[in-house]
Amino acid sequence: MRTDTPRASETPSRTPQNAGDSGFRDHANSASFKVRCYSDKPTREYPREPTAQSYHVPVLRLSNYKRAPVFHESQTRKNTAKRTMSFAQSDMLTNISRAKQARSARVSSWDHSGKNEDAWVIKPNETVVLADLEGPGSITHLWFVQTCRRIKGPGIMSYKDVGVAMSEVHNALGMNWEVMDEDYYRKVLIRMYWDDQEEPSVVAPLGDFFCLGNSMAANFDSLPFTVSVKPSEQLKYGGAAAFNCYLTMPFNKRARIEVENQNDVEYFQYFYIDYELYPEPLPKDTLYFHAHWRRENPTEGWGPNLQTNSKDTQIANLDGNNNYVILETEGKGNFIGCNHSVTHFQGTWWGEGDDMIFIDDDFDVKWPPSMHGTGGEDYFSQGWGMQKNAFPFCGTIIHEDDVPNTQVSYRWHLTDPIRFNKKIKVTMEHGHGNHLSDDWATTAYWYQTLPSPKLTILPMEQRLVRRPQLPAIELKKPPTDRLTDVQRKMHEQHEQRYKKFLEERKEWIDRRAANTRIYEKANIEHAKQIRQRYLASL
Repeated sequence: MRTDTPRASETPSRTPQNAGDSGFRDHANSASFKVRCYSDKPTREYPREPTAQSYHVPVLRLSNYKRAPVFHESQTRKNTAKRTMSFAQSDMLTNISRAKQARSARVSSWDHSGKNEDAWVIKPNETVVLADLEGPGSITHLWFVQTCRRIKGPGIMSYKDVGVAMSEVHNALGMNWEVMDEDYYRKVLIRMYWDDQEEPSVVAPLGDFFCLGNSMAANFDSLPFTVSVKPSEQLKYGGAAAFNCYLTMPFNKRARIEVENQNDVEYFQYFYIDYELYPEPLPKDTLYFHAHWRRENPTEGWGPNLQTNSKDTQIANLDGNNNYVILETEGKGNFIGCNHSVTHFQGTWWGEGDDMIFIDDDFDVKWPPSMHGTGGEDYFSQGWGMQKNAFPFCGTIIHEDDVPNTQVSYRWHLTDPIRFNKKIKVTMEHGHGNHLSDDWATTAYWYQTLPSPKLTILPMEQRLVRRPQLPAIELKKPPTDRLTDVQRKMHEQHEQRYKKFLEERKEWIDRRAANTRIYEKANIEHAKQIRQRYLASL
């Protein structure tokens, strides 16, 4: 058997078979792929293109090989059966070159008065509906930018005069004194509801849903999610960041997205929610988007004091009973991946825990599961530990070399979804044989049939991140009899300025929060009008 690497001239290539099939040369160890395009002419390999009267929901698919798309029967507007591509088999790049019966729209935090106060203000312990859409349709993109500031002292710039939700001037300049709430990414929850369900299909802290692990802002690039961080906020708890999600979220009757602020201070939310509307119900085989956040802090290890990879940890795990559970659900669907945040306490390494995924009749056979892995970094498609990279389907968001004892990773099963027909349980050992006691948190993403499982979330206090802190020192005003007349005057001036500043800020916050409630209702009504106009145009 030949063991050397073929020369470039010997590397197999593939020539397109027709005008609608563009192929890329496949080189050894290459990450290139082929994007399949479909011509408007029938061929032996591909069926005829669907007519303009039919429609499909866009879902990403990258294809490496000749694999014909799956077709199903659906009804067009004229109630004539036509062959149309199943939404689960459409191509990302091919989709943009096709006409289809659909209408694009958006709900956002825009200022309905026409001015520039575009951030919604969400007060403590309040829930705001960002989108309430009537279907059939599909959400195609989410963009979220947010902030939460704690006021430490009076500024010389009035909120009423400046007109923005926060100050970007450095606190050292004496113009303002406000700091980011370092925990608010875990204090704000995002929920999503599909169709007539009373239970949410998505429940997660806002930051973790968008792969911002441990509330620490970090740039990363993947196919379904991206995070872009303000340079000065990189690797800071609560740092300023922009989130994007490109996963398809279909719905037949209704889609509702809401955020709940469980903090004791208000926070500010900018957002886009882009979506499409369709004239006919989605195919019966449509699966619905789900996401759920979990945490064990710490995981229950039998030997947390034992060195990772040491002779002392070599025990057999032949049931997976004490593994960390990433996802457990019943129904039919596709598991598409997770993000994973770990804070390691022991000091050697957090990994070496095998991934074990139990599917359908695995629960009857007991052992082994259908999918048994070889280690934590192996599941995240890395090797020899985790590297500092962010690929389309796998990689590192925060590396333990940059933040000691902290690792945030991800793995997306977009080209290799893990399919289940009855139930699935996605697990991973915390250290080999579950010997480590570390802080683990994950967000699992999957598509499945309705009804959704009942998804719970830990109380806010149990969601907060373990982070290093300086010893607490209470900085109190000294006794008045120890101050000079000038010093006392400075304290009095500060108190008067601070009181007036907070009063003006509260007035500004109350007005913006009231406008948020008005715009919340206006967005719902606007979405209804768009749908009515679209259906009337058909």
